[in-house]
Amino acid sequence: MSEPAFDLLAARADACRLLSACFYEPGAELIEERVFASLSEAAARIDPELAGRARRLGAAFEATPLQSLRVDYTRLFLGPVDARARPYGSVWLETDGGLMKDSTTAVVALYAEGEFEISADFRDLPDHVAAELEFLYLQLFRCAQATLAGDKAAAASAARLRRRLLDEHLGIWAGPFTTAIEAGAETDHYRELAGITREFVAIEAAREAI
Repeated sequence: MSEPAFDLLAARADACRLLSACFYEPGAELIEERVFASLSEAAARIDPELAGRARRLGAAFEATPLQSLRVDYTRLFLGPVDARARPYGSVWLETDGGLMKDSTTAVVALYAEGEFEISADFRDLPDHVAAELEFLYLQLFRCAQATLAGDKAAAASAARLRRRLLDEHLGIWAGPFTTAIEAGAETDHYRELAGITREFVAIEAAREAI
């Protein structure tokens, strides 16, 4: 793999990890840990339009009071009733929109195949958007590491798991999920998060080779 191709792969992995962080409850640590600045840097190595979205995402976060972001986060993702954009794959993949259905079992099996263990600190369902983005990150990271080591079998395994996640899970439901965020959000930050997430997943899904 050429150096530019490897740099692009590393940028895609970084973008996954950083987007995942944006789907947790908003806090000052997102600025302190340079999440938006790092996402902008990664996005600039992937796609110019994606880079513009990343810059707007960070600017919207900084321009909005933290309490307003937390209220919007709760309304969109938590409820307590009628959450505008529930962040679980089963809601968008199952005909009844229920939780912990066959699609959840399937993504858990995919995680097991990829030796992906959700942290004990993660107190949510396994098909949460943040978890699926973390799994995608792991496959891109592993492919980069395997490429450096010259391990073609490991790289091919990571590529296969990435493809399955996109074809069977995240690549299907990210579109309607992010559309629901845009329709229900009251802050520019979450509208921008919807746009960049949808575009990033679409770029990944359209990319046949890892």
